[in-house]
Amino acid sequence: MQCVFVVLAATREGTQNLLPSHDKVTHILQASGESRNTMDYMEQMDEDQLIEYAIQMSLQDACGYSVFSEPLSALETASDENLKILSAIDQGDTFALRKMHKCSEAYKERDSRGLLPMHRACVQPDSCVLDIVLLACYDLTMEETTSDGETPLTLACQSGHVENVKVLLQHGASPHNMNSKNETPLLLAVRKDSYDMVYALIMGGASVEQVCLRKWTATHEAAKVGCVDILMLLLRHGGKVMGRDGHGVTPLGIAAEYGHPQILTVLIQHGGDVSAQATNGDSVLYDAAGCGNLDCICLLLQHGANPNVASLAYQLPIHRAAYEGHYLALKTLIPITTKRAIRLSGMSPVHSAADGGQAQCLELLIEKGFDVNPILGCHISENYGDMRKTPLYFAVCNGDVTCTEMLLKAGAKPDLDPLRCLLVAVRAEKYELVRLLLAHGADVNCIFSVVSDTLFPTALQYCFKDEMMLRLLLNNGYHAESCFECYHDNSVKTYTWSEFHNQSYQNKSTPDKVTFCEFISVSWMAHLAGRVVQILLDYVSQAHICSKLQRIMERQEEWPDICDILRNPRSLKHQARLVIRRHMTLKRLNDPEFMSTVPFPPALKNFLLYKEYDVYGRMGEY
Repeated sequence: MQCVFVVLAATREGTQNLLPSHDKVTHILQASGESRNTMDYMEQMDEDQLIEYAIQMSLQDACGYSVFSEPLSALETASDENLKILSAIDQGDTFALRKMHKCSEAYKERDSRGLLPMHRACVQPDSCVLDIVLLACYDLTMEETTSDGETPLTLACQSGHVENVKVLLQHGASPHNMNSKNETPLLLAVRKDSYDMVYALIMGGASVEQVCLRKWTATHEAAKVGCVDILMLLLRHGGKVMGRDGHGVTPLGIAAEYGHPQILTVLIQHGGDVSAQATNGDSVLYDAAGCGNLDCICLLLQHGANPNVASLAYQLPIHRAAYEGHYLALKTLIPITTKRAIRLSGMSPVHSAADGGQAQCLELLIEKGFDVNPILGCHISENYGDMRKTPLYFAVCNGDVTCTEMLLKAGAKPDLDPLRCLLVAVRAEKYELVRLLLAHGADVNCIFSVVSDTLFPTALQYCFKDEMMLRLLLNNGYHAESCFECYHDNSVKTYTWSEFHNQSYQNKSTPDKVTFCEFISVSWMAHLAGRVVQILLDYVSQAHICSKLQRIMERQEEWPDICDILRNPRSLKHQARLVIRRHMTLKRLNDPEFMSTVPFPPALKNFLLYKEYDVYGRMGEY
């Protein structure tokens, strides 16, 4: 498109011999990527219209005025005078505009976006062009809006053209009228960080405390932008230091949230209250902790901000710093936050660090002696559908291996939550988390009866299709015998559950519990029964297949192999492994440190730990 601009600009300067033909301009536009519909419209235009369109497109490309780009169909309805005016505005051709001064009707024509020529003049940089256009628009008000609800003044402010703003004010534009987003010209000028524009608007009568959307004022915006000079200007002309927006936040809170210590200093010097709280109870210090700017935090503390004031959500500044991962802020807040305030909040900063996945902050809290097994208060825990309690649960739920390992090494207990951390990790297919939890004593045979009260430990429900996870659980002591206990045949052997440490097995005789054969017989899982049972048989001595399970198995390809295992005595080697594992106990077998001290040959250790079935462990070797 730039080549079209060069050729046509020369044409406008009077070099008529450079004027391209209709066919040549069409060819250039087509080569620049115009659509077929656009090309069809071009064929119906005369040469002057086509040249005007090419100039308009090239100028928009060069100046970035894509917001005003027009479909060619809209230009068909525009008058020749209007097209010439638009072209002159885009080129900054004041001579051509003065010649079109009497074409008042052409200045009233809107494009498809509801833009008048005056709107286009507001966003170009030449104030003389705007002045000429406004003089020609004597039949129009200075508050004409676009289809998007923008006034000439809001457009000029958004474009950052100070001189255009001054011209509009001189012609009577109101500094009070907002756009469709309820933004005042003053607010937009502050957002552009333009001191001169803000000053011009205030001198033009703009109200510093005019409320915008959500009760947001120009003072709030200045605190967000971080310009001290603009803030001082607003305060000198009536800006309120303690004005609150729709959420009850003061400019002080905004400055703290966005990390502007110089703005905080000015606001405090002008009477800002460092103890102010928003509608939701968030303090200024809490906002500063969320930003992590240490200068802001120290400044607020020096002026009396209290780090032990919690929000309505029971959140302290130390919680916010830990969650966001602001190490230095957390280090500052730890010694001045009381244990009583943390206890009353019902939540430890260790919870926050684990929830936010902030390993560095978590490490700092552990070094400072914070308990790694704090329990969430009921008023917080009940807000979670899973009734979580511990920091470890947050880390596991997030799939965070680093924080999980850090907590476990520091002594976190994996079985304190109603829904055990191990079950969360198994269901999420987080193999490394499962391995870590089991190595630190997680109960592989736990039962969560809220959803499904089964006779067999719950973890198996989540990995019928996942042999790697299934083997990981079985290798670490999952009670495979429980899967063969049921009530369908009177001759079924009853196992001695008192051998196992989990007390949940002492109630296995309850007939209303769901058995393995019943659970896996549902239509969408029955096809998995053969492979699952075949794997389970690697971890039991003798097993009885009930008639219900047998009917399912007989239709599957693994059945002949399963029959072969059931009809023949198990090998002495297999029996010996089971006996030794039972005497060593799961706690010792799953403890890597203990197993490293056992005076067994490596081959025997690997055999006892089912290393030949450790699919996940072998993956780590490659």
